[in-house]
Amino acid sequence: MATHGGVLPASLRPAIGEALSRGIHVDSGLHEILGDDPEFTALARSSGARIRDVRRTPRREDMHAFTGRILEVTSVRIAVLGTDSGVGKRTTAVRLVQGLNARNIRAVLIGTGQTSWLQGARYGLVMDSLVNDFVSGEIEHQVIRAFREENPDVIVIEGQGCLTHPAYPGGFEILAGARPDGVVLQHAPARSHYDGFPDFPLAGVDKEAAVIHLLSDKPVVAITLNHEGLTPDEARAQASSHRARHGIPCCDPLRDGVEPIIEELRRRFPRLPG
Repeated sequence: MATHGGVLPASLRPAIGEALSRGIHVDSGLHEILGDDPEFTALARSSGARIRDVRRTPRREDMHAFTGRILEVTSVRIAVLGTDSGVGKRTTAVRLVQGLNARNIRAVLIGTGQTSWLQGARYGLVMDSLVNDFVSGEIEHQVIRAFREENPDVIVIEGQGCLTHPAYPGGFEILAGARPDGVVLQHAPARSHYDGFPDFPLAGVDKEAAVIHLLSDKPVVAITLNHEGLTPDEARAQASSHRARHGIPCCDPLRDGVEPIIEELRRRFPRLPG
């Protein structure tokens, strides 16, 4: 589960304690480090259970500063950013990687959050557990690592938060560290305000795309929709409206698949297979 601020609710302590006492391993993506809790560590030690804190800050010697060697990466780099937090960026990134590989375009995912780690992403980092000076460097390092180990045609970088979000302005370091060649922008048309912040209206696709271009000098190559709160007909109408307004593909990755994005990438990057 995810809680505001990554704090462990008191109501969950008994369940975690019981799991550990039964020898059941506990993986936590919270900012509150369970492995530093005396009660939990004693229970784990007694039963042989393992506590893994995904958001534990890495040791200084294990972190990487930005080097500029990202320019050596010849794979097409696509970042999946969004107009809000919790809007489906990771799901779209995973579906895009799956779709590309199904079309014999070799693709790998760079996870940037604790959920990607929990889901088994081979390459990645937990952005919000890092000392800020090393975030862009760690992103660069993972992209370079994926390039050197697999030499994929496409590297897809999962986004975090959104550039205009008042509490989670993720994306700046992704643009800086990964230097993407293009951006897929995930949007939930039914939302009127940022997730969890009703007093802050959503900036929306136009402004988010303008900020992305201003910061990176790279285009939004496709818009993807989160269909929450929309009927299938409403979602299709939204997709049609965005295609007409922005002149780029717009689709719902879960209902319609990611084929329009793949075709757009092949059009923009002729070196891709097929």
